[in-house]
Formats: sequence, C-alpha cells, structure tokens
Amino acid sequence: MTRADPVAQTTLADLDRAVPDCRACPRLVAWREEVARVKRAAFRDWDYWGRPVPGFGPPDAALGVVGLAPAAHGANRTGRMFTGDRSGDVLYAAMHAVGLATRPTATHTGDGLELIGTRITAPVKCAPPANKPTPAERDTCRPWLERELTLLRPTLRAVVVLGAFGWQALLPILGAVWEVPVPRPKFGHGVHHTLPARDGGPPLRLFGCYHVSQQNTFTGRLTPAMLEDVLAAARDAAGIQG
Repeated sequence: MTRADPVAQTTLADLDRAVPDCRACPRLVAWREEVARVKRAAFRDWDYWGRPVPGFGPPDAALGVVGLAPAAHGANRTGRMFTGDRSGDVLYAAMHAVGLATRPTATHTGDGLELIGTRITAPVKCAPPANKPTPAERDTCRPWLERELTLLRPTLRAVVVLGAFGWQALLPILGAVWEVPVPRPKFGHGVHHTLPARDGGPPLRLFGCYHVSQQNTFTGRLTPAMLEDVLAAARDAAGIQG
C-alpha cells in the first residue's frame, strides 16, 4: 500500500501516524531514502527519519504556518518540521520572540520544544531533490493537507504561508471552506486577506511571508524583524495571547 486514506483519519494524531507510511511519489521516496542512507558527514552518526514528515503542533491550533517541504538534512533527518536546519533556526527564533514557541531553537524531537496555539505543516510531506517538488507531487500530496485543515477547522483562525509555492498549493484547498477571491490573491510578503467562511463559521485571516530559506535570510530579503512582524500580526488575528 502506498498511502493510507487521509480522509479515514478521524483525529490529527491519527493523521500524523499515517503520514509517514506514504510511498505515493516514487521520485520523492527514492530521494528521501537515499539522503537518509548516504547522510551528510556532519550527521553521520544520526539515524535519519527518511520518511514523510507530519505536521507539528497542538490539535486545537488557532494559527497555521505552511511551508514548502521538509529539508533533506533537516526534517528528513529529525522527523519534525523545520527542525535541525538553518531555516528552522530562523523560524523558531522568531516564533519564540512573539510568543508562539516555548524555545528559540529546534534540534531534535526530544528537545522539549512546544508550539503555542500554532501548528506547522507543508503541502509536500517528503524532502524533494533541490527543494523543488513537482506540481504532480504537490497534487498527489494534497489530500494530506486537505484533511489536516479539515481537522483544524474548529479552531483555525489564521494562516501564515511561507513562500509562493505554499501559497499556490494552499489557496485551492482553502476554497472548499472559505471564499477565496477570483482572481486568486497574489503572493507577497506582508500581504493580508480575510476570507469569509462558506460554512457559517468564522473567517480565516491569511498572511503571506517570504520563505525562511537561506537564500532569503542570508541576503537580507527576509530579516528576523520582518518575520516577527508577520507572525505577530497573525498571532493577534488568531487570538493567541503573545
């Protein structure tokens, strides 16, 4: 079996247990397992996770953070989103600064880090070659994110999307529950949209933010202050006490 049925998972805990068993995308399976076998010299003593990475955070999160995909030697090594790489160093430091994480660093799954009212996920659950999943891989992985957002619906009030890939992957999914304008809003750093609900529930506040990639953070395109500003605005929109 290549993938458990995401729709059959009735809780986020069930979903998180099912995600790592997926083998639906042959290119991604081959890559993530090769990386886990060959390893990086600095991590030669690690037992790499080498599987799809589930979301991270409480099941009653009011805020979602949506990235791109696990990093080959980060989440693909540690088994937790944005854990063990420089992108995660930037993200968790900013989340801690605005009151969304209990620690400013994330090194491994037993490091004691907890998120406050926030869940981090990605539209593609496996590490892709060159950090570039294909549109077909994104679409194959889509049911996992759809189910995750459905299970979060009772409490979810805001979402921060890190980068254009996540933005493009997320908007079609949001359209099932919330009213997404036509034409769809364009991605940009600091953009903010309020999406009315189709189901009579509360609206969703949607925020765009440059991805915390090294390309962006090393060049200054995304600074810690810029990231903290977006996270703080989303925190307030979600009603989380910072």
